Amino acid sequence: MADLELFTPWLERWALTPDGEPIITPGSRLLPVRQGDVPAMLKVAVDDEEKYGNLLMTWWDGDGAALVLAHHKEGLLLERAMGQRSLMHMALNDEDDEATRIMCRALARLHAPRPTPPPPLVELAPWFTSLRVAATRYGGPYANCLQTAQTLLAEPQDVVVLHGDMHHDNVLDFGPRGWLAIDPKRVRGERGYDYANLICNPELPTATDPERFRRQVDVICEAAGIERKRLLQWVLAFAGLSAAWFLEDDEQTAAKGQLKVARLAASALDA
Repeated sequence: MADLELFTPWLERWALTPDGEPIITPGSRLLPVRQGDVPAMLKVAVDDEEKYGNLLMTWWDGDGAALVLAHHKEGLLLERAMGQRSLMHMALNDEDDEATRIMCRALARLHAPRPTPPPPLVELAPWFTSLRVAATRYGGPYANCLQTAQTLLAEPQDVVVLHGDMHHDNVLDFGPRGWLAIDPKRVRGERGYDYANLICNPELPTATDPERFRRQVDVICEAAGIERKRLLQWVLAFAGLSAAWFLEDDEQTAAKGQLKVARLAASALDA
């Protein structure tokens, strides 16, 4: 009951009925609901990043992302993913290539120009602060990743509104509406950043497998029309950044895993 009280203002505002247990994350509170007969997901942002993400979801207007049914202050009412398929399950059960293609198609829709200006965004370069700190403190592969990141950030190509956290669990099965993204960040930059995340996903046990790495690079280059060297550079930069973030959270094993991905990218670039 105490958890449901967090949602009361929006339940009353939009005449919603709880339809499941609350989901509590560091940045938001979520509750499956129904509006009449329509299944939906109520999301209440508790930090600024999530609030700006809500604005971005509204701006996308259901094109490549879940449709926003209502938005008020920190409250967001989304269509709910009712399909049974999972990209993570596909990636781990001989459908890795197709899962990657699905995410590439979702990103292409999200990256497409819109007729109206986007909500307030931040630039990509400041996001790499953690990598700069790690490179100064530890050197080695972090310094190599940072050097590549600085090269990319100095002369960005194909600058778009990014998703910012594109991975297998942020693109869901919406049944007849297809595969749609959720939970974006508020960042603008070169589109290669979003595609690098597909390869680096630390939740994917096969992310450090060399054969999987080579295959997914090929799949993404073909599906996204991105140049191979540029993608590999973004993977190298992003993997270093991801490892630095894990270091900040004292997750040493996860950081080492991301550095393995960085080494795969560096080796491919040197080949």
